Amino acid sequence: MKKLNQFESLLLDEFEEEKFHLPVHGHTYYELIYIVKGHGIHHLNQNLLPYGEGSLFAISPDDHHYFDIHSSTRFIFIKFTESYFSSKKSLFNDDLLINTPQQMMREKLLKEQVLELDEPCSTILKNTVNNITAYNCRQDISASPIVFYQVLSIFGLIKEALGKMHKYQNGPQFSNNQVIAYIHENIYTPQLIQSKAISQHFNIAPSYFGAWFKRNFKLSYRDYINNLRTKLIEKRVSAGNIPIKQIAHEFGFTDESHFSNYFKKKKQASPRDVQKSAGV
Repeated sequence: MKKLNQFESLLLDEFEEEKFHLPVHGHTYYELIYIVKGHGIHHLNQNLLPYGEGSLFAISPDDHHYFDIHSSTRFIFIKFTESYFSSKKSLFNDDLLINTPQQMMREKLLKEQVLELDEPCSTILKNTVNNITAYNCRQDISASPIVFYQVLSIFGLIKEALGKMHKYQNGPQFSNNQVIAYIHENIYTPQLIQSKAISQHFNIAPSYFGAWFKRNFKLSYRDYINNLRTKLIEKRVSAGNIPIKQIAHEFGFTDESHFSNYFKKKKQASPRDVQKSAGV
């Protein structure tokens, strides 16, 4: 695997690509990667993390990564070596001396989940990155205290977001049974079991809820919902005492044709074929 080197203590790199120019690679330095526009999948270590406008990734020398670009993506890379922070310890407060940016860059959660910044933090991040790139016309930005404190403010945002991630990781304020009960109560109301709706109900960010669900139930939330719907639909169809049109309506399908196509895709047979085989 290719390993990239950097000798300058701080470099900025901004570019736009439709296909990422590097294969899976690592490096001897650190990177903060901000997505200005575009979307795709970030292959980070063994994880696949979807990215979009405003996404932020923290890469350490321990990591290897690659971007699978789905739509033309504009990147801003803030790349720095160990010496960038170690040479400026006189500017650190006590907390940064204990919890250094380099330690934060190695945080396991940042490699497993997409960092989610709420407002106004996402706007603050965008403005901070713009401030740094605007200052990049200077000859030596690595020596600039202004840029240094702007970079530190990004780590402040990461730290705040990590605090929320750890809170969810260490135990949300709800149980597995409560989540399952909610799903079963609302399975006939599709809008209430969308990821955003159930996350809001349990007061947890959608990206964290998805990771929590998969960790606790060993399959994705989407797969669980699809499996449950299919089982309930098959049971209703096989009973034979409810019109197909009514079942379609109960499960939120726009019409009977859409419902039949969904059922056939899942069971390799139409609803009426299943009823016939059941002797209905």
